[in-house]
Amino acid sequence: MIEETETIEEFLEHRSADVEEAVRKAAAAEIMPRFRRLAAHEVDQKSGPHDLVTDADRLAERYLTDTLGALLPGSVVVGEEAVHADPAVYDALRGDAPVWIVDPVDGTRQFVHGDPGFCTLVCLARRGVLLASWTYAPALGRMATAVRGRGAFLDGRPLRCGTPEPGRPLRVAHSHPDYTTDEQKRTLLGLRRDGVDPRACGSAGLEYLALALGESDATAFSWEAAWDHAAGLLLVEEAGGAHVTLSGAPFRITGGNSLPFTAARDAATARRVIGFLAEPAGEVQVPAAG
Repeated sequence: MIEETETIEEFLEHRSADVEEAVRKAAAAEIMPRFRRLAAHEVDQKSGPHDLVTDADRLAERYLTDTLGALLPGSVVVGEEAVHADPAVYDALRGDAPVWIVDPVDGTRQFVHGDPGFCTLVCLARRGVLLASWTYAPALGRMATAVRGRGAFLDGRPLRCGTPEPGRPLRVAHSHPDYTTDEQKRTLLGLRRDGVDPRACGSAGLEYLALALGESDATAFSWEAAWDHAAGLLLVEEAGGAHVTLSGAPFRITGGNSLPFTAARDAATARRVIGFLAEPAGEVQVPAAG
């Protein structure tokens, strides 16, 4: 097992390109051959009709689990599908070993419907600290990377979030109604106000990339699964952005967060959005999912 953080930093200095290659190969071998070619028997439901899993998810995660574990001896993998099969796998996020956090197909619903708005997310963390991330959108031909303290990049070009343009409504992507409870919907109604342009999110990973690019201003998410957020949060941080939970504390990938939380192009915007979410919605009718 790797014992010192410096050793992990050395790994990232010399082997980041190998991780990127592994992510690309997983997509080329298991995801893209099935894009817009899925047979009915290759798609299953997990918790319900909006929570889908495909053979591409399972096989890409297996590929990455084998490859990433071999690249960094002593590391462990916390993948979305592995946790679905055995929730105890998630506990590795709180352990001492380096952890690869993997979402093989983030935006499975888009993938199933032939929409190119999906990506593969990989993040390396240790003791709850995000160290490096890879966000790959194979159908869009985009690879975003970040290493703590070394910046964020899209296809090799530096990323900076910048700040929202004064006077323009804030563009905020929020949890999709299909995946929220009535209570969460009421909280998200705090975004329905002048000066905010809210919309339901697609792939979480691509929403974080939009933040890092300055194409969106903030997110408002009501769930904390690490595979959805870890890679994107580091990408946004390294591009100059910020994140905060409803309690005012930064988001923790180990869990126990006060939800919802926001990531934003800068700290001032993050505080502004969390202020909107903290305000009671009052007696309002919750919009129907759709």
